[in-house]
Amino acid sequence: MIIESIFVIGFAILLDLKFGDPKNKYHPTAWIGTLIAKLTPMAKNEHPVIEKFGGVCVVTITSGLVILLLFVLNIGISLITIDYLSLIVFVIVGGLLLKTTIAIRGMEKHAKSVIESLDEDNLDLARIHLSMIVKRNTKNLDKNHVLSGVLESISENTVDGITGPLFYYALLGLPGAFVYRIINTADSMVGYKTDIFKNVGWFAATCDSILNYIPSRLTGIIMIISAAILQNNWRESYKIMIRDGKKTESPNAGYPMAALAGALETKFEKINHYKLGDGEIILTKEDVHSAISIMKLTSVLFFGIVSIPIIFILSIVGWWVLV
Repeated sequence: MIIESIFVIGFAILLDLKFGDPKNKYHPTAWIGTLIAKLTPMAKNEHPVIEKFGGVCVVTITSGLVILLLFVLNIGISLITIDYLSLIVFVIVGGLLLKTTIAIRGMEKHAKSVIESLDEDNLDLARIHLSMIVKRNTKNLDKNHVLSGVLESISENTVDGITGPLFYYALLGLPGAFVYRIINTADSMVGYKTDIFKNVGWFAATCDSILNYIPSRLTGIIMIISAAILQNNWRESYKIMIRDGKKTESPNAGYPMAALAGALETKFEKINHYKLGDGEIILTKEDVHSAISIMKLTSVLFFGIVSIPIIFILSIVGWWVLV
C-alpha cells in the first residue's frame, strides 16, 4: 500500500494544479457543507450544554456518514480480483477523492480575482472577492489591507486546504483527510466566537485547533525552506515565524502567516487584532504572486518531506491500513 498511497497523493496534487475545483454540485466538500448547514439548526437549544452536545453531534454524524461511504467504497474496490486493475482503480478513485479535500488552484483563483479587481482600480469589487476567503469585515479596508487579507488567507489556506489534508491522509488515509476537512468546514461555518455559534461551534473549533497544531507548525517550517529555494528571505521568514507566530487569536494560524510575512519582508495586519512582520504595510500584486509560488512549492515539499516519510514509517509498523 506504500507506493499506491504515494501515487494517490501525487495524482491528487496534479489534478488540483491542472483542473482546480469542480462546481459545487459535484464537490463533496460542498455536499458536506450543505449537510452541516442542515444539521446545525437542529443543534440549537437554549441550554448551553445541550447546544454544545448538539455541536458534537453535527460533526460526528457528518463524519460517520462519510466514513461509512468510504468504507463501502473500499469494500467495492477490494472485490476487484485482478491486481493491476485494482491498483489502477485505487489510485484513480483515491486521487479523485483526495483532490476534493485540497485547494491549491482554488486559492490561487480567489487571490487573482482580488488583484485583478485592484488592477482595474475597482477596490469595492476587490473587497467583495476578499470577503469570500476571509471572515473579517472587508467593507472599509484600504488597498494594502485588502492585499494583506489575501496574503494571510493564502498562508492560512496552505494549512487548511493543502497540508492539513495531506498530513491526515498520510496518517489515516482518506477517512483521516475527510474528517479533517469536515471539522475544518464546520469550524469555518459555525466555529465563530459569537452568541449565535459559540456553543454549537465549540466542538468544531476545538477539534480544528487540535488537528492543526502539528500541520501548521510543519507548514511554517516548509514555507521557510520554500522561501530559500525561491530566493525569498528565508532568514527573516524564520525570525518572524518564531517571534510573531503566537500573536494571532488562533493558536495555529499565526505560524504560516508569520513565515510568509517574513519571507516577503513585509507586514500583515488584521486591524485591531494583530500585526505580523516588520516594516510598513505596503503591499503589491507581486507579493501575492510570490505568495502563490511559495504556497505551491510548500505543497509539493510537504508531500515529499512529510507525507511520504509518515506513510513509510506507519506502513513498516503495520499501522497504515486505511484507504
